[in-house]
Amino acid sequence: MRLPLDIRARLTEIGGAEDGAIDLFESALVLAAADRPRARLEPYRRHMEGIISEVRTYVGGTEPLVPLGLRIEGLVQVIIKRYGYGGTQEVFDDLDAVNMMRVIDSRSGMPIVIGILFMQTARTLGWDICGLDFPGRFLVRLEAGGERRILDPFAGGAVVEPRDMRDMFKAIAGNHVELRPEHYRDMGNRDILLRLQGNIKIRLLREERFDDALETLEVMLLFAPDKPELWRETGLLHARLDHIKDAVRALEEYLRRCGADEARYNTSMLLQELRAQLN
Repeated sequence: MRLPLDIRARLTEIGGAEDGAIDLFESALVLAAADRPRARLEPYRRHMEGIISEVRTYVGGTEPLVPLGLRIEGLVQVIIKRYGYGGTQEVFDDLDAVNMMRVIDSRSGMPIVIGILFMQTARTLGWDICGLDFPGRFLVRLEAGGERRILDPFAGGAVVEPRDMRDMFKAIAGNHVELRPEHYRDMGNRDILLRLQGNIKIRLLREERFDDALETLEVMLLFAPDKPELWRETGLLHARLDHIKDAVRALEEYLRRCGADEARYNTSMLLQELRAQLN
């Protein structure tokens, strides 16, 4: 996949932006365009604007006194019920379910994509919302008037109680593991985009499509160049594909950016071996 220059430039621009300045929906569209470079973005922008307008009308405007319950109701009634967004277990094996354009076309997608629709709508209306880095399921937290609720956009926008989160977590991690605060920390915008693309990378690796997984990692590096672990993953995958020079370059960049983590020593040893192959 050769990225068009305009898409590469947009992703690089995101990579240099402050986290709070990143527009999640627009960035997700740009990432989708990397897979569909000939598609026009404007119809999808208008679709998002339509959702926002309908939610605004549903709750009676953007007044700060709109109660939390009505905000949740507006999001669910418009995004889930009126527009029909949702998904089944099959989406977890479908790469199209991570592409914002294809999700809008089909109204079916991964939890994180539907979550971005929730977040974009709420933020545009001036509401306090964030994504949670919950294992196995992207959740959002909405706050208003001193109250907060956690929602599962993939489950029809259902309110998730602490006991529900414990049950969901144990179903993934096992009954012997307890839910801790780091399992539902707030996510920054860049990390949400990384999790979005990470879904693609994981599926490609499972299918042993290593060249495609490498291209996905290189796209991730454009908008998150300061993430050392991405450079390490990229270097290891280059090494697996016998791209020795590219592997050396990526691993050198990892060592330059990383702190004193436990992977540093093993990476240094691998880098020495790869450099020896260049001599």
